[in-house]
Amino acid sequence: MKKNVLIVEDDQDIANLVKLQLLDLDCDVDMAHDGLDGLALFKTNQYALVILDIMLPGMDGLDICKTIRAMEPYIPVLMLTAKSTELDRVLGLELGADDYLTKPFSILELMARIKALFRRVEAMQAAGKQQENEYKDNGKIITIRDITINILARTVEVLGENITLTAKEFDLLYFFAQHPGQVFTRTQLLDKVWGYGHDGYEHTVNSHINRLRAKVESNPAQPDYILTAWGVGYKFTDEI
Repeated sequence: MKKNVLIVEDDQDIANLVKLQLLDLDCDVDMAHDGLDGLALFKTNQYALVILDIMLPGMDGLDICKTIRAMEPYIPVLMLTAKSTELDRVLGLELGADDYLTKPFSILELMARIKALFRRVEAMQAAGKQQENEYKDNGKIITIRDITINILARTVEVLGENITLTAKEFDLLYFFAQHPGQVFTRTQLLDKVWGYGHDGYEHTVNSHINRLRAKVESNPAQPDYILTAWGVGYKFTDEI
């Protein structure tokens, strides 16, 4: 089955080059050279991947990425940019980008990362089908004290009140709830929740932990659920 890919890139030469490579992978490709046009395409079509430049006319890539992450279903985003500072890379990942390449980039590296993202999504879909089959028999709800997680609906309630989480916040909470009492380093969480390692971006985990605590803990400064394992990382409570 062909995969539909959206390229939002104002440099037409780069966009055309990436499109040619994707056509070799038997993908269907839509292109936009303006941020607003790209977002309009995303909202009206179904894509398996979005390749997104940061510096765009109309609407920048970071705002587009943030908008995509507020929508369902989860679509992987690969960001391209001429910027190379650590802050820019971290900000892209903070807003939900799955991977990041700085221009100029190797076409071979770009294609390797695209293939890796496709494999990741296929693995997630396979795992989701397996989980759905399991939950038909075992129930699709995880309840840990005052927190209720509906896996299939991807909703979370705390004390009966619905809590709005981003896609990555939900993934992080769900991962923790699956492994109560088990300590994970920041690097392990990047690998398990973000899909693969982003060496040097451990502060991405910290910021997501802080935001998640602010939403699910009665007192984020003294958390009951998402606990710090000092000198190592984090764990989820095993006190049911």
